[in-house]
Amino acid sequence: MNKINEEFERMRQRQDESTADSKSQNAVQVRSQSKKSWKLFAISLAACMILSACSSSATSDQAEQQSAAQTSDSTPAVENQENDKEGAEEQSGTEVQALITPDNFLDTLLNGSKDDIYSQMSPELKEAVSLEEFKSSADSFLQGVTTLDQVVDVQMNNLTERVWKDATGTKGIRAYFSEKQIEGLSIHALEPHEDTDNKYTQTEFQFPMKGEWFVFWGGNDVLSNYHYEHETQRYALDIVRTKDGFSYQDDPTKNENYYAFGEPLYAAADGTVVEIKNDLPDNTPGVMNAEEPAGNFVVIDHGNKEYSITAHLKEGSVAVKKGDKVKQGDLIGELGNSGNSSEAHLHFQVSDGADLFTSRSINIRWADQSQQLTRGNTIQAR
Repeated sequence: MNKINEEFERMRQRQDESTADSKSQNAVQVRSQSKKSWKLFAISLAACMILSACSSSATSDQAEQQSAAQTSDSTPAVENQENDKEGAEEQSGTEVQALITPDNFLDTLLNGSKDDIYSQMSPELKEAVSLEEFKSSADSFLQGVTTLDQVVDVQMNNLTERVWKDATGTKGIRAYFSEKQIEGLSIHALEPHEDTDNKYTQTEFQFPMKGEWFVFWGGNDVLSNYHYEHETQRYALDIVRTKDGFSYQDDPTKNENYYAFGEPLYAAADGTVVEIKNDLPDNTPGVMNAEEPAGNFVVIDHGNKEYSITAHLKEGSVAVKKGDKVKQGDLIGELGNSGNSSEAHLHFQVSDGADLFTSRSINIRWADQSQQLTRGNTIQAR
């Protein structure tokens, strides 16, 4: 956990907190290991803050931290770059390298120059991975790959994220783009857990909030849901609220400027409250409390060894006490930014025990099957 805290401190030192424009400054966390003969590397963007679900100290260093900051449409900037490039070519008579964009990245990776891709990586990305490491990893990753299908296209907080999977569903790639460069890149081995993916709760749950929400982490692979790697949180969700491509307005260092902060939370199904915490202060955005990963929380026993865990609640907002019987839709608290959380968001999961870190996560059976609770989707909760 010390390494993570040091990384956040470096991030905060990089940022000019006096203006919202400073959100685009970057910090890097790198994770490298060998998987299926090609190197997995992840260089993750952390603009103003990194969205982190609760993790135990044993798993936090392993979890890929990714920013709650992804982007608004960069097309106008790309067009301007293209116009500048054409003008420069006319004046100099020399060829100018094409800008790598979210739309041409994949074709360039498959059929073009990897040197061109590397040349437009951010300085932090180049510091983390050399050109030769990138080319070697990419070449190994692409062996046997005939097609890559786009599965995520997200724009939030001045970044664009694109994610692709191969036809076998065993390889994936994620890239983050700002207007002028590649800010983050990761190559993943995708390892399904079919034994638990297809087992759902007996209880039928309603979404614990109302209104429109954005699924930041959710799904049955590590590209869609970084929790998926860990049995204790495999089917957990991280949810934020966004407006016009941002999760906050004005000063990003104030909790009250986040659209999710203070929103009411409701019991997702009937049950009995078995654990709560209510006295932890909300973090300053970007500074996490690793000693209390779940922050303020409510745990409800729904029977059938199924326990919902609603985490990162606002300090003092918990509206129930241990032993209370609750009905689906009863108010249980307000969404906050407590615990191992970098900005106001909901962490919600169902487990086979009341302890978040020793129980196994269970795939949730939702009453509304029309809502796709996977990364990048906006849902309308009732």
